[in-house]
Amino acid sequence: MIDIQILRDSPELVVAKSKLKQVDVNADKILSLDKDRRDLLQQVESLRQKRNEISSKMKNGKPDDTLINEGKQLKIELSDREELLDSTEENLYSEIKKIPNIPLENVPPGETEDDNVIVKTVGKKPEFNFEPKPHWEIAQDRDMLDKERASKVSGSRFAYLKGGIVQLQFAIVQYVMDVLTNEDILKKIINEKELTISSKPFTPILPPALLRTEPYEASARLDAKDTTYKLDGDDLWLNASAEHTLCTMYWNEVIPADQLPIRYIGYSTSFRREAGTYGKDTEGIIRLHQFDKLEMEVFSSKDTGEQEHKLLVAMQEYFMQDLGLCYNFIQKSTADIGKPNASGIDIDCWYPGQNKFIETHTADYMTDYQARDLKIRTRGNDGQIEFVHTNDATAFALSRILAAIIENFQNSDGGIRIPESLQKYMGGKELI
Repeated sequence: MIDIQILRDSPELVVAKSKLKQVDVNADKILSLDKDRRDLLQQVESLRQKRNEISSKMKNGKPDDTLINEGKQLKIELSDREELLDSTEENLYSEIKKIPNIPLENVPPGETEDDNVIVKTVGKKPEFNFEPKPHWEIAQDRDMLDKERASKVSGSRFAYLKGGIVQLQFAIVQYVMDVLTNEDILKKIINEKELTISSKPFTPILPPALLRTEPYEASARLDAKDTTYKLDGDDLWLNASAEHTLCTMYWNEVIPADQLPIRYIGYSTSFRREAGTYGKDTEGIIRLHQFDKLEMEVFSSKDTGEQEHKLLVAMQEYFMQDLGLCYNFIQKSTADIGKPNASGIDIDCWYPGQNKFIETHTADYMTDYQARDLKIRTRGNDGQIEFVHTNDATAFALSRILAAIIENFQNSDGGIRIPESLQKYMGGKELI
């Protein structure tokens, strides 16, 4: 959630920026609740001080009836004020949480995702002397994909992956881990992008795939209706993306400043209900209820948060260029970056078998919005406690990148060439 002080200082700014995200903010109502809360807090503190004074007097000899009655009346009044304070704080907190993060100045305004801006197209679309096939036809013909049996066992939008495509997935996992733990590669990219941040490598991590309601809600990532599966009878949700149990990892903690930045590369199976996507991407493995994902997560100081965002985007571009894939680099508009985001970048890869670009990566910069509700803090240069800044970004959603490789590196006979960067992780194989 946003810092209430921003609303106090610049209510017009908050209202205007929220409207860019299609959110109407009633600043007068929130500021009124805020004033009521502060007034009540002052009253409660004053009554508690009087209560302590009376308690002190009662310890010194036998109290008279006047003092006893005053103490009883004070207890009733304090209880009423505390109850009203709790109620006011709850209402205020509820209203503040509705306010989205303020987008950065370079985020284009927009009303829908159609207002996203394609900043550049990188790489060349592959050329074929035959009609390229979609990935599902190739994979099914080579007995590497079985959605029919998966549907029989688990329902629609599930798949059995088999043989070479499975080996390719784990080759990609090892490739990503090797790149992100290589400080020399990070240092080179940081220098090329003229960033002034640490070249500290990413730490590989296997996070839980389930999390409780309280931290999930605090992360501003829980979308129960459209996205997320809830376990019946348990206070547990299946994570809808790997970063959901990564961003909540330091919930209610103070991270020592000398540990920042903390950079993780997490690997996890993720689950999405995909509500509202009926009839969309039903073929193949682009949009499944269950998929594996490699996700980058960074906790940093406020001074380096935006640079960490640029680093994550640069790593995404490095992966795509190293694999030889053509993509669109997209600056997401205010309508599409999401409630907790201050900035968002998408990368859409070219799929020749479907003759279109499809999203494969996203990078989200939350400033301190996410950390504020999660209460993840550190100490600033002045020694004062402050909230960290958080970033997350896709390294690879495995099913989507597998589909991209199959379509972009297909041969006329159905064989799939392995990108050069992945061949050593496939035992030297050049073809599957």
